[in-house]
Amino acid sequence: MTIQTSRAASPGDERRTQAEALLARYPELSQSEIDDLRRWFGKEATALETAILAGDERLGGAYQQFRKDHLDRLSALEKGIATVIGVLLIAGLAALAIML
Repeated sequence: MTIQTSRAASPGDERRTQAEALLARYPELSQSEIDDLRRWFGKEATALETAILAGDERLGGAYQQFRKDHLDRLSALEKGIATVIGVLLIAGLAALAIML
């Protein structure tokens, strides 16, 4: 007697397959395809899915380059917040130095 198990493809599997196909073509992607990949990595992909793509020998280089180009950068808002925090820290330290 043979027990056969099957696993239906989930919507997440389909999205990961789409992401793999896009990464395989990177950097030759349209802006909308880049935005789609950024959205998938930022909001949809699980840590396991990201690890699977990062560990895939065919996609590893493209994944690393995409990550460097589009995911690891600070947004303008994040840069602004960092600047404000830096200025406040410097001002606080200067005020403290004047008081001593």
